[in-house]
Amino acid sequence: MSSKKPGGSELQQTAGTGINASGSAQQNPGESAPSGGTAGRNASQKHIEKIVLQYLKSKGYKDAEKALREDAMLDAAETTLSDLANAFPTSEVGSDASVPNWILFYNEAEQGNPDAYNQSYKELRRWIDSSLDVYKSELYAASYPIFVHSYIDLLHRGLFEKAAEFMELYSKDHNVFHSKDIGVLAALKTKEHVEENELAKLYRENKYCIRMTRVGFELLLSFLQDHHYTLLMRTVNQHLNIRTIDGTMPISSEAEADVGITGHTQNQLDSFNSQEVLLGSIPLDSFVRDEVERTLQSEAGRRVKDSISSEANGLLDTFSKVKHEANTNGLPLREAIPMPPPRGIEIEQQIASLKAIRKRISLGPAALPSVCMYTLHNTENALNCVTVSEDLSLLAGGFSESYIKIWSLKHEPLRGFSSSIYPASVNSLDDADKLREKTTDDCRKLIGHSGPVFGLDISFDSKYLISASEDKTARLWSLDTFTNVVCYKGHNYPIWDVSFAPQGFYFATASHDRTARLWSCDHIYSLRIFAGHLSDVNCVRFHPNSKYVVTGSCDKTVRLWDVQRGSCVRVFTGHTGSVDTVAISPDGRIMASAGEDQTVNVWDLGSGRRMDTLKGHTGSVYSLAFSQEGTLLISGSADETVRAWNVKRSASASDHPIIVSRRLEKQSIQQQQEQDRAGTHEDEANNENVTVGREKQKDKVSAGTHPDAMDVDSTEGKDTAEKNGSKSSKSESPSEGKKRDAAGIWKSKRTEESEALLETWRTKSTPVYNVTMTKRNLGIAIGAFSL
Repeated sequence: MSSKKPGGSELQQTAGTGINASGSAQQNPGESAPSGGTAGRNASQKHIEKIVLQYLKSKGYKDAEKALREDAMLDAAETTLSDLANAFPTSEVGSDASVPNWILFYNEAEQGNPDAYNQSYKELRRWIDSSLDVYKSELYAASYPIFVHSYIDLLHRGLFEKAAEFMELYSKDHNVFHSKDIGVLAALKTKEHVEENELAKLYRENKYCIRMTRVGFELLLSFLQDHHYTLLMRTVNQHLNIRTIDGTMPISSEAEADVGITGHTQNQLDSFNSQEVLLGSIPLDSFVRDEVERTLQSEAGRRVKDSISSEANGLLDTFSKVKHEANTNGLPLREAIPMPPPRGIEIEQQIASLKAIRKRISLGPAALPSVCMYTLHNTENALNCVTVSEDLSLLAGGFSESYIKIWSLKHEPLRGFSSSIYPASVNSLDDADKLREKTTDDCRKLIGHSGPVFGLDISFDSKYLISASEDKTARLWSLDTFTNVVCYKGHNYPIWDVSFAPQGFYFATASHDRTARLWSCDHIYSLRIFAGHLSDVNCVRFHPNSKYVVTGSCDKTVRLWDVQRGSCVRVFTGHTGSVDTVAISPDGRIMASAGEDQTVNVWDLGSGRRMDTLKGHTGSVYSLAFSQEGTLLISGSADETVRAWNVKRSASASDHPIIVSRRLEKQSIQQQQEQDRAGTHEDEANNENVTVGREKQKDKVSAGTHPDAMDVDSTEGKDTAEKNGSKSSKSESPSEGKKRDAAGIWKSKRTEESEALLETWRTKSTPVYNVTMTKRNLGIAIGAFSL
């Protein structure tokens, strides 16, 4: 790779910043520093040796520095690179100057330009934004020390207004992980402040350690050199210590223990996640509360049937408990989330919810849920997403052919209203029923999108369906008429997911444009834009109180957003792959996330810390759902399984009989695997002995040994080898890949399983796209059959 200097001569790139992939100097310590032809002829050899000596010292190569000092007989006087650089007249640094000379003697045009830092850092930031997702997080991590030293250098050069402008423009990029340091640095206003401030001296006197992949490191250097951003190159060379690794980053570089300045806390995410959040349930509307209580009291006062009266009394008791629990939580004000006036359907839904609470089965390690699996056939790999209504009456799927298909789970005809209705002619339910279409089909097809449909959700009252598509639009569909009502436009790229708020009216979308957006059904434009992710936003869900929105992204992070302010209040890091699904417990205290890394992370929303990492899946996790108590989590995966996990484990949970039995079973399996491996090694040793024996027999035959003895031995050896070979092939067959058993169920190699795993339900050739839990704690799983 080569770059050209303004002078016109082509330069062969070697080290770039004086650092190679392993963190050592590219240049041989025993050789002179490369200099341009003019500079090399005019500068004395002694002066060049001093430059090389100081360069090696700044890089920390003590052995090379000592060897050069002894060979060249140089004194130990303290001299900086800047002092040595000033000894060379500007005219002597000619057009043939090499890359290290560019770092030492950066060009006068950038040095005299007060906007040089602003312009170069702006372009660096723009380049990182457009880079590949796999390198984006580490490049952002590397941009932080560049930002800090650019700001400090502007103050040190007396460009105070430019420094303040620089801080205001770009500090928000690093507030999440470095809020404390940025707060301190933003208070510095003069050169004297920089020289006296402890944090500024810490950054100036120590190198900032960074871990990067080899490819990411080379991309960064190539960008800086190709665009001749020598100020930033000098910062990288003098103030960064970059350690490269092969392959991909194992975890986010921001969370690495050896990242930053030794002895100084770099990852200040806990400080960011300490912002106050209100996670309690939103209070019931006073009108709905009074109407529900009045309805239950009227039913309780009826004496026609004792069963009705007793049930109503029970519902009243349950309603009183619900109101008491709501009053004891830290609740947000209902006025914080503007809602339309309540409707009669909300009263009916609240009463239905109370009935479900009374009939709910409490789940735990000893009481696992029943799971009902819906399998869609003949989808021809065109099904992208599925969802089910809260009352289990409708199931909807989005297809790559741009349409949505809806099925009735009650096998009732889906009869929509005719296009023209005269309200004056409707006086009863019978009149309304006469206006419905005359059809016996229990499925309907909705056509309107011009691209594949990637996201679906049905409102809590089963009256509306919202869809998201590659055509960059979201569409609202009426399930009374089965027609498109509204088309919402605003995203610039495909929309991957969409979700209704628990109370309806609001919905949120997640897009390839790295943003999530908040919408209301009565406006065609978005109300909030949640921007901050570094890559695609894959999934979005509302908090149960509708005050917050949770998003998962390809940048391996999950974020919690305040709906009112449109700002991020929590960032969750720890995934090693794209986050494809999130779920929040009904009490709003716990969140779970999962995706391509095949693990489920459980988070405390209050503190922002990870509670547990659940392992066991062998494929990407597509969907998550909490039980109504929030104690149990179910997950659906590409490995064609549904799994149940124990989330809220107490100190004594590990002694539960179910957990103990699973632990013993796991230990027995591990012991059996070790025995199988030991048997395999023994068989291999026997095979080697047989081979050696056969070779010895050949030698004996050639020496005149009786051939009959050779035949007997070789036959025994052959039989033994065949037996050992067949056993060896069986032991190796599971590791060759996934196989199907007689029932068509995938048999994949066993992986490490967490102790929290309670149960695994395997499907027949059906990846599980969606899982949900009903109000009565019945598990629902949906997938498409695949060969």
